[in-house]
Amino acid sequence: MKQALIRLHIAVFLAGFTGALGVLITLNEGLIVWYRMMITVISLFLLLLWRKNLQKISMVKAIQLLMIGCLIAIHWVCFYGSIKYANVSIGLICFASTGLFTALLEPLMTTKKFSWAELFLGLISLLGIYLIFHFDARYRTGIIIGIVSAIFAALFSVFNKRNVATVAPQTMMLYEISGGVLLLTGLMPFYLSKFPAQHLIPSFSEWGWLLVLSWFCTVWAMDLMLQALQKVSAFTLNLSLNLEPVYGILLAFLLFQEQKDLQISFYFGLALIAVSVAIQMVRILKNRGAKIQ
Repeated sequence: MKQALIRLHIAVFLAGFTGALGVLITLNEGLIVWYRMMITVISLFLLLLWRKNLQKISMVKAIQLLMIGCLIAIHWVCFYGSIKYANVSIGLICFASTGLFTALLEPLMTTKKFSWAELFLGLISLLGIYLIFHFDARYRTGIIIGIVSAIFAALFSVFNKRNVATVAPQTMMLYEISGGVLLLTGLMPFYLSKFPAQHLIPSFSEWGWLLVLSWFCTVWAMDLMLQALQKVSAFTLNLSLNLEPVYGILLAFLLFQEQKDLQISFYFGLALIAVSVAIQMVRILKNRGAKIQ
């Protein structure tokens, strides 16, 4: 369990860079995700082919994974949309509501029993978001898009939990990201007609940032995350991901000086989210220790 938590928090640290990269890459949110997923699929396929490590799965399972990948594609588009309509800090902090939605959805969609403690911790995170939403009206559109992103993130993790025991993490990732690529490729003409982009082809520097986003923040981070999900619940994974805003916000402060645009309510909200994560980590370690005894 301890190794699973270490892998999980390394993945969360890597994920914390995605928000800043969404600003450094000036493409619109749909194109960012399409390029990110396309590079990831090509890189991962070549890696597994070279290692001869691509697991064979049934057609039914492949279709399931492709459909789950559509959820992560929508999540990422909404996530970057939240950043574009607000800023990195707001987009990342909205991700904290994923824990609440997971606490509600996981018992309904899996055999996991409903936990009032998890619901309470999720509500603490949601209260943190409400403090920001209520007192700072400038970012409401970005916050709403960010909450939609969190709902799809919760669905993605819950459905993933059903498959981690039977499919190797990197094979699962390849099929899921491929599903996202297929969805976005089909929708892209309609999407661009509704949300026109200033340019379609990344610049030289943006190609570099996209490679970082794909190789480090997607392939490596998701591999670690899926390995951790074999040992921890979907709720624990998503609540731990609430630390992603902490890393991402600190990076945004360093690179973009976003602290100048944020009110005191933001910091109260962030503190509530950090408390909910800390409490859940203590609960996991105590439960693990009780089982060992």
